[in-house]
Amino acid sequence: MVRAIVGANWGDEGKGKITDMLAKESDIIIRFQGGSNAGHTIINDYGKFALHLLPSGVFYSHTTSIIGNGVALNIPYLLKEIHELESKGVPTPKILVSDRAQIMMPYHILLDTYEEARLAGKSFGSTKSGIAPFYSDKYAKIGFQVSELFDEEYLKEKVERVCELKNVLLEHLYHQPKLNPDEVYKTLLEYRDMIKPYVCDVSAYLYHARKEGKNILLEGQLGSLKDPDHGIYPMVTSSSTLAAYGAIGAGIPPYEIKNITAVVKAYSSAVGAGAFVSEIFGEEADELRRRGGDGGEFGATTGRPRRMGWFDAVATRYGCRVQGATEVVLTVLDVLGYLDELPICVGYEIDGKVTKDFPTTVELMKAKPVYKKLPGWKSEIRGIRNYEELPQACKDYIDEIEREIGVPITMVSNGPGRDEIIKRQ
Repeated sequence: MVRAIVGANWGDEGKGKITDMLAKESDIIIRFQGGSNAGHTIINDYGKFALHLLPSGVFYSHTTSIIGNGVALNIPYLLKEIHELESKGVPTPKILVSDRAQIMMPYHILLDTYEEARLAGKSFGSTKSGIAPFYSDKYAKIGFQVSELFDEEYLKEKVERVCELKNVLLEHLYHQPKLNPDEVYKTLLEYRDMIKPYVCDVSAYLYHARKEGKNILLEGQLGSLKDPDHGIYPMVTSSSTLAAYGAIGAGIPPYEIKNITAVVKAYSSAVGAGAFVSEIFGEEADELRRRGGDGGEFGATTGRPRRMGWFDAVATRYGCRVQGATEVVLTVLDVLGYLDELPICVGYEIDGKVTKDFPTTVELMKAKPVYKKLPGWKSEIRGIRNYEELPQACKDYIDEIEREIGVPITMVSNGPGRDEIIKRQ
């Protein structure tokens, strides 16, 4: 059986914890898109971890963790993550890397940084980890695929070609030092030696795993609203964040994905630029940010303070729809126990008209939130394991969210720990 775990919002929904939890019943966990530009924070018996490239199932000895062909593969970063786990007492995970994955190059990171600086005030709020230049090269067919590392003659010739193109940009647009093809080639040979033990025909491996009835988990990065097609373009990421892409980014048939678990936050948060209708500011936002997540709402990769907002039912309903969610996990509900009342954004007012449909970016920038307010429960809910024991106001809040998004909420997370989860019938 194949299940996808994806975000229904802007990312940062708490997918890492849910993947870590569901990995217990899984044999194989696959990262199918994105790179080391966003992180999943996980707290378990080994300690607290921020994973960036590795799938969130690496803590179990029975699982195989896979880097799929859709991932932006930063090879030194991957090795560093593996060593960090081992240094904290985690048993060496079994890891496979697709021979069709493409390689994040040092110059991608440089170009990302130079471009953000050139755009200055009009930048996209990039994490400067090379993601946009990487995917640009992939689709311009000038990226390096893992399989190409093992043909030295072909590789050398391609390096010459790619450097010629990059050096025009570096010299004339960014006024920065040019690439030396010999150095780039040498770097790629070093990468080859580093990655060689992990390389595998992942699509074939998964074909046989499915025949054997293995449980497979697809792990997405970021969320629906950061998808380049269906998100708040252009303030999006550069690879598809949708469960449908899991089939492509892992190399399995689309009809194999039976369950799509969308992770939804009990309030809103976002990192980076872009329209964010239910955003709050000042002391109200600071208070929620301080209390939020585990140790506050700050990006797992950048450490940037996240932008905060109330629950946005319009964006979340849309996010669940484009993901094709079959169930929802509601996270960080415990954070909201301090509030007297809880606003839910149930509509957008655009040019004097109220809509419940999520619009395109140009319209979104004009949208004002329409709120419905529910009473708060004014108590600590961490430690509760039985749904019936939650305060009535808390259950009412969950019911209202479920009504608005139209997808069953099957689990509620009320703390950052692996076992702080309530199953809901």
